[in-house]
Amino acid sequence: MKLLIKLALVFFMSSPVLAQVPIYDYEIVDRFPHNISSFTQGLEFHKGFLYEGTGQRGRSTLSKINLEDGNVLQSKRLASRYFGEGISIVGEQIFQLTWQSNIVFVYDLDTFATVTSHYHPTEGWGLAWDGEQLILSDGSATLQFIDPETFQVQRKVEVTLAGRAIRNLNELEYINGEVWANVWMTNEIVRIDPVTGNINSVVDLNGLVDQTRTGGGDAVLNGIAWIPSAEEDGQGRLLVTGKLWADIFEIKLKLFEQ
Repeated sequence: MKLLIKLALVFFMSSPVLAQVPIYDYEIVDRFPHNISSFTQGLEFHKGFLYEGTGQRGRSTLSKINLEDGNVLQSKRLASRYFGEGISIVGEQIFQLTWQSNIVFVYDLDTFATVTSHYHPTEGWGLAWDGEQLILSDGSATLQFIDPETFQVQRKVEVTLAGRAIRNLNELEYINGEVWANVWMTNEIVRIDPVTGNINSVVDLNGLVDQTRTGGGDAVLNGIAWIPSAEEDGQGRLLVTGKLWADIFEIKLKLFEQ
């Protein structure tokens, strides 16, 4: 089944439909060590530190990491029945999704102590924060916009590329007014207008996995983190990684030259 999904997605993402939106290539600026055994589900940079949520039952964690050397400064392991998914920081709290358990955990940012939890009826994949609402992906083509206090869905939007729905939206990051999403089992990141759901452009990261060591067959691209500049000018640093990758890459984007 995974092979069929991968083939279908690769075919679609390389189809002529892509010619209707800008496509970005990349240049590696820097690299940082990443635990090759981490099944990366959520990634976020906050106040000088990297936060990562990982998956797989019995191995799911939430960690605070020093980006420069990869040292884990703080970590919390989920109970073995939970498969951890996306994370996002809201104020002094961290939200962490679970895949099929319909539970969203909320932790204290400083201590990682559990503050509360919420029930959510869909699968949890990716999570981001736009400053007002949490944005959740569940593996479908729909993004859900959620009140962080009640975890009630405020609205939904279907993500489309030239009128066609794009499923398997995975790890999310909110960057300068756009939702960036890994498309599971592909090497693409899509940049989404959160109001309309339209994909404005695509980041093609083909070949990036070849620049690192991997820890298994599930070592697919997944993980986006943004480090804003101190000047609040919309500039910043873009970090990407994958499940079971030995590196986190800082990359710079450039329009693809056909």
